[in-house]
Amino acid sequence: MDLNQVLHEAILRDASDVHLKVGLPPTVRIHGILYPLEDWSPLAREDVASVLEVLLDEHHRERFRSRMQVDLAYQTVESTRFRVNVFLQRGDPSVAMRAIPARIRTVEELHLPSIVNKLALENRGLILVTGTTGSGKSTTLAAMVGHINENCSNHIITIEDPIEYTHQDIRSIVSQRELGYDVTSFADGLKAALRQDPDVILVGEMRDLETIETAILAAETGHLVLSTLHTLDATETVTRIVSNFPEHQREQIRLILANIIRGIISQRLMPRADGQGMVPAAELMVSTSRIRECIAVKEKTREIRDAIAVGHSSYGMQTFDQSLMALYRRGLITYEEALAQSSNPDDFALKVRGVASTSDRRWEDFERAPEEGDVEGPERLKIDRF
Repeated sequence: MDLNQVLHEAILRDASDVHLKVGLPPTVRIHGILYPLEDWSPLAREDVASVLEVLLDEHHRERFRSRMQVDLAYQTVESTRFRVNVFLQRGDPSVAMRAIPARIRTVEELHLPSIVNKLALENRGLILVTGTTGSGKSTTLAAMVGHINENCSNHIITIEDPIEYTHQDIRSIVSQRELGYDVTSFADGLKAALRQDPDVILVGEMRDLETIETAILAAETGHLVLSTLHTLDATETVTRIVSNFPEHQREQIRLILANIIRGIISQRLMPRADGQGMVPAAELMVSTSRIRECIAVKEKTREIRDAIAVGHSSYGMQTFDQSLMALYRRGLITYEEALAQSSNPDDFALKVRGVASTSDRRWEDFERAPEEGDVEGPERLKIDRF
């Protein structure tokens, strides 16, 4: 089986993912829907095994044997990169491949709020991009790193598994380290990064307590730390981080988090109304005095969403429903998709029709704020400083 031919066809069709499974023809995901490739027969075990010979070097082959799954990156002869996961199902090897665009897109091209660029230029603290697998977290982080690279003279260290987007040195030095090749673990790479004169550290994922602790330490000691979590919103993100620590440390960790978190961006990908790909809906939290209080005091953490909702005009924050409304009004997503994804469909439907609802105070700030792309005053979208 010619892997590069399959990937070539996937690229021509603008597929986001490629799946290779014994018993099925090569299958691609286009705008969220899976399609088998025509003119390809169902794959035999030997076909997938031949693909593994192309994908896996000795290091990854040994890792696959010991763990029964492995992550890696693969670059085609056409220089298109894919993030790859090789795994077993019913004893047979399978492959899932995610296409990585060659060009790093900007925050504006991703239709994310401009406050994301402002967050990227913070001097220190912790910024988290969260969401489910495939929600565009890596793409958003790449856009933020790209923005820093173009605007700041910094040393940016990334620790990734695997390296997805490759960054060229522009104004900054970008040192990209891959698990298994350049570093043994996220925690080890993060500890080592503190001795490598970093300004910005990107940790691909905060997977365990050791990595979380080291990321917090790095943010406390004057570095900007970017990372991801598989959480759905800001409230769950704060709760997840705190719950990783022993009970007797949680009150202290809340106080530390309140001081170091600069922002949380939580994403979900929506199909575009024109059928041309996907667009992210994003809840966006930035650090304000009220947000810090909600993080520090356990009983007030549930109020984070309300604090985000009323902070749109002054601080650029937005809830998922406010993001969906903005995307719908710009014609980027359909009304049906926005309604299906909204946290409060009844409230959302009323708002679309211009009818006031019981939670209308959450929308007042949003209605007063300019549409994304409008000229904003110098005081708009400011971020509280300590």
